[in-house]
This record gives sequence, structure tokens and C-alpha cells, in this order.
Amino acid sequence: MATPRDTTRRPDALTLEVVELIGEVVARFHADYEEAAAERALTGAQAKLLSLLSLEPLPMRKLAQKLKCEPSNVTGIVDRLEARGLVERRPDPGDRRVKVAAATEEGRRVARGLRESLRFAREPLAGLSEAERVALRDALRLMVGEVSPER
Repeated sequence: MATPRDTTRRPDALTLEVVELIGEVVARFHADYEEAAAERALTGAQAKLLSLLSLEPLPMRKLAQKLKCEPSNVTGIVDRLEARGLVERRPDPGDRRVKVAAATEEGRRVARGLRESLRFAREPLAGLSEAERVALRDALRLMVGEVSPER
């Protein structure tokens, strides 16, 4: 019996179609995200970092892990956002030797506007019933390795 991780079998036509559709969704989301970032004079990486920091302050190393890049790259991104007043560095309350980056009030406002301006998926998702959105969410959670809380 094949499992989702079994790579010895050829994918069936439905699986190939789903993979193609996921690729199209990712491409459209990425384009929408880049456009929304550019409208705020941000690069995609700056927008992603700002969005992460709008949720919680994070140490540079953790930001680098989440962005899948080198810590030195994160330092440059934080420097540019800090120069614009969107991010600030502060001592980590748990370990004052460590610095965390945190969104300023203006940074949180810009991140909120960025999220609210993403148009690609909003209308199609609004057209789905709540049950369909829950099923889609649960399927996506399974794909990324998260377990749905309802299970």
C-alpha cells in the first residue's frame, strides 16, 4: 500500500494536476505579495521579515531560520527597516546578551496594510463555504506537516 511519502510509484493524473495547481497558486500569491510590498517601497524579503516581526519580536538567528537565509542577510534587511522606523533592535527580555528585532508601531501598521492588501486568494476563498475552507485548511496543514487541532 502506497503512503504519501512513497516515491517509488509514479504520480497519478489527479496528483499531477494538484501539484500543477499548487504551483500556480504559489506563483500568483508570490506576484501579489511582491506587488503589495512594492506599493510600500519594500522588497519581498523586507515585507516577509516585517510581517514576521509584527507577530512577535525575534532574535536575528531565528529570523534567518524562518527566512531560510544567512544571519548576515537578515542584519542588512533589519538595518534598512530600522532606518525607515519600521523595526527596532532591543535586548531579549530572557537573555540581555541577545538582541531581538521588533516591529515598531509604524512597522505593525505597514505589515497590517500589507496583509490586508493581498487580493489574490481573498475573493476565491470567500466564495467557498466554511466547511470547504476548513477542509482546505486541514489538507494544507497535512501537507506542511502540521496536525489539525480537530483530529
